[in-house]
Amino acid sequence: MRCRIDAWVAVVTALVAGAPSGDVAAQEPGSAPTRFATTVPTPRTDANSMLAHEDLVRKAGAGVIDVYFIGDSITRRWGALDYPELLAHFEESFFGWNAANFAWGGDRIENMLWRLDNGELTGVAPKVFVVQAGTNNLGDFASAEERVEAVVAGIEAIVERCRRHAADALVVITGVFPRRDRPDLDASIAAINERLAALADGDDVRFLSINDRLVDSRGVLADAMSDDGLHLSLAAYRIWAAALRPLLEQRLGAPAARDLAPPPTGNPAAR
Repeated sequence: MRCRIDAWVAVVTALVAGAPSGDVAAQEPGSAPTRFATTVPTPRTDANSMLAHEDLVRKAGAGVIDVYFIGDSITRRWGALDYPELLAHFEESFFGWNAANFAWGGDRIENMLWRLDNGELTGVAPKVFVVQAGTNNLGDFASAEERVEAVVAGIEAIVERCRRHAADALVVITGVFPRRDRPDLDASIAAINERLAALADGDDVRFLSINDRLVDSRGVLADAMSDDGLHLSLAAYRIWAAALRPLLEQRLGAPAARDLAPPPTGNPAAR
């Protein structure tokens, strides 16, 4: 696994050499349309992320997965062993739908793409994908316009991966959540979400935003919805689950009496 990741590091380094993470990646004349670096699958090479990836590859082959969550720490905390209260809510909310959480903390869009391409979907045939991405890419850009274009292009690449892997699956694109720690990003988040909403077709691709229920009267992420101004509280996850459940029932029917999803994983550093 480590040799495989090292090889990918060399490939990605060659692809994006000299380009900051938010810049447009190099392109050969006459090739496909220019891609942002957010669309170039890029591995996390710190030891803990490598161990987490190995855990998630094993998880992909350890049970039945009908609902596949992909995201960063905001999603990861919901279904992780090291957040038992949030995990209990995740399992209560989605029991009977074989839901599995494949999010990893600190991931940017390009890291999620790499994980999807490198084992975390092997042997899995989800009927629903829940995508939450972009939070960790927001601070990378010189202009708001570039930020919006690059984040939307990256999330669109994740949706494309999901659709290519399971053409009949429902893909739920979750709107980028508000951030109390970075009010300067509010306008960009709103613009990104408007663009993401336009990707939905009303059938196999849906857009889901709960932001209006997470903010206070000033439009700021409410204290009750986040402990740190970035990550969601249990109250916010309850709102998210309530919004997701009707979509899952439309596609999957009522939850079954048994659940066959693989066991949850956690942060390797917490072992």
